[in-house]
Amino acid sequence: MSPSHDNPFLRLSAPGLSELQPYIPGKPISELQRELGIGSAIKLASNENPLGPSPRVAEAILAALPEIGRYPDGGGFELRRVLAGRHGVELEAVTLGNGSNDVLDLVARVFLWPGVEAVFSEHAFAVYPIATQAVGATARVAPARAFGHDLEALRERVTERTRVVFIANPNNPTGTWLRRAELWVFIASLPETVMVVVDEAYTEYVDDPDYPDASRWIHEFPNLIVTRTFSKAYGLAGFRIGYGVSHPQVAELLNRVRQPFNVNSLAQVAALAALEDRAHLQWVIETNRAGMGQLTSGFASLGLESIPSAANFVTVNLARGSGPVYEALLRKGCIARPVTNYGLPNHLRVSIGLADENDRFLTALDEVLGR
Repeated sequence: MSPSHDNPFLRLSAPGLSELQPYIPGKPISELQRELGIGSAIKLASNENPLGPSPRVAEAILAALPEIGRYPDGGGFELRRVLAGRHGVELEAVTLGNGSNDVLDLVARVFLWPGVEAVFSEHAFAVYPIATQAVGATARVAPARAFGHDLEALRERVTERTRVVFIANPNNPTGTWLRRAELWVFIASLPETVMVVVDEAYTEYVDDPDYPDASRWIHEFPNLIVTRTFSKAYGLAGFRIGYGVSHPQVAELLNRVRQPFNVNSLAQVAALAALEDRAHLQWVIETNRAGMGQLTSGFASLGLESIPSAANFVTVNLARGSGPVYEALLRKGCIARPVTNYGLPNHLRVSIGLADENDRFLTALDEVLGR
């Protein structure tokens, strides 16, 4: 959706909103059913976990329902305590968010304003420019390298006005990732006046032994903020819960602008239950690995190139405009995600589903492409 310049209220709004385009989520199955009357559909558009959350989550939610009339723990003490232990940091280093997007927005509200800059990569997560523009800061975008982050190009765009650098590792929507040494050297090269945000929303899916857990570097880099989410591998997308790990004094600033009770009671309970079930998480990871092979080999058999991905999705080059292919797939009950707004007009991002969903999508894509 393009910004409406004839909106009479635009002149009353903050300067950063004039060119701001809202985040467009993947089309829900219910919307497809309303629009096209399709009774059976699969959604591979929003990088959701097709297995859903651990059964322990439902049990914990049912047990918590009698107290739903009370406000949640505004500080999220028990969840923060568990997360702090997992990351080897003080409890005061953990900030809870209404999804990790919420934490990214808190970072922008604290460290960005008109006259300063944020740096991020081409093809990077859409929330970075949204959060930057919403507070009136200037975005400096570095060109990508092989669809991923070019750290040298990012470093070249850091100036005395830079306050935040956003890095997604793995990146959405391309699935590319950075290895330990190169990311450490990059963070070490930045001035202490620049906050570097490493967004690790898909970290649980990565099986590269050289992939870093940047939260382990918090004690080395006081200007580092690492964000995580329960929406992906833990299957809690509908609960909207994520968190950030940072120096406690950075977290204290984030909490100054954090909304009261931003994480509801059931989300906190669900996250704690999900963390306890390591066997379910391992099942999710193994299912994703098998689905990754299924989709990438399927794309190759169709003569299509896909971007190597460490996440729970694959972005495939259709060698033609993705719009008509996307629309044709909808008519076959298959929802994927065109990524034209990320500067990839010929690509389609496909979330990894269950085996039968992946098969159905590949069959539909073959029919649409007419190969």
